[in-house]
Amino acid sequence: MNHAETHHGDGTGFDRPVGGSAIEAQGLGKKYRRGWALRDVSFRLPTGRVCGLVGPNGAGKSTLMGLATHMIRPTTGGLRVFGAAPGSTDAVLRTAFLTQEKPLFKRFTVAETLRLGHELNPRWDQEVAEGIVRAGQVPLEARIGTLSGGQRTRVAFALAFGKRPDLLILDEPMSDLDPLVRRELMATLTAEAAGHGTTVLVSSHMLAELEYICDYLLVIANGGLRLAGEVDELRAAHALFAVPPDGSRPAVAPHRVIESRSGDGRPGVLVRLGGPIEYGRQAEPPTLEELLLAYLRSPDAPPLIAPSARVGDIHDIITRDPKKAVTA
Repeated sequence: MNHAETHHGDGTGFDRPVGGSAIEAQGLGKKYRRGWALRDVSFRLPTGRVCGLVGPNGAGKSTLMGLATHMIRPTTGGLRVFGAAPGSTDAVLRTAFLTQEKPLFKRFTVAETLRLGHELNPRWDQEVAEGIVRAGQVPLEARIGTLSGGQRTRVAFALAFGKRPDLLILDEPMSDLDPLVRRELMATLTAEAAGHGTTVLVSSHMLAELEYICDYLLVIANGGLRLAGEVDELRAAHALFAVPPDGSRPAVAPHRVIESRSGDGRPGVLVRLGGPIEYGRQAEPPTLEELLLAYLRSPDAPPLIAPSARVGDIHDIITRDPKKAVTA
């Protein structure tokens, strides 16, 4: 196939990007002494999405985030951020990364911390940063070392948002917050994405809450990609069949069974659709949490990468139809 122009300057071997991707990975892998943390991972994250990154501990989520922010170098494959190599000036200026540890200078006051953010970031928005801090009633004159864990998290969020990034990467950022504050900051996330076109990649174990903020999804397990794509199209590619009153297995042909559910939640058989279906008494669309848990508990189920998340050559990207049905 003829390509328009090939660009190998960043060492990844990608073709020159055709807009619309915040992150694009091709054959990405990272191997440590203990084995592969990620292996042969390929996907694209379109710009302007709030994407949930989901997977069990040790699945490779933090490794993927480290690769995207140039804190880790890949063993195989490559990754780019808005078409630039991770660690390049362009990628660094457009990306903010908030880790679980939320490193801050304990001897600095909150005001000094925000001033540092102003000095280091040319697109700094002081009003946004101070607004996040003041919403939690965190005194600007207080030293970071005297703050509670939740208050330090709020200051870290203020630094991340104040940078006005095009890509905001969050690694389990709200695990130390109470539910009300989590909801408030999640609302800030969605408002940021909607108001400024910011792409957000957020790793979280709080599956039910992701349903309220995420419109995109990446699911990683055992170092590989299990699900990727628009939340709505992934859900629409599945159905949860109810168990008949006599307890027998429902007739699900021609659909592919992902998991038979019992116990907590709605009992039934979760399937990947292999043909048209009408939702009703027999079958309902799964919730996002039901879909995620089914794939995490079913390692033998084949991955599902929706069209919008697939990496292709330039011709494929230009001609891809984002409304194309997801198929097995």
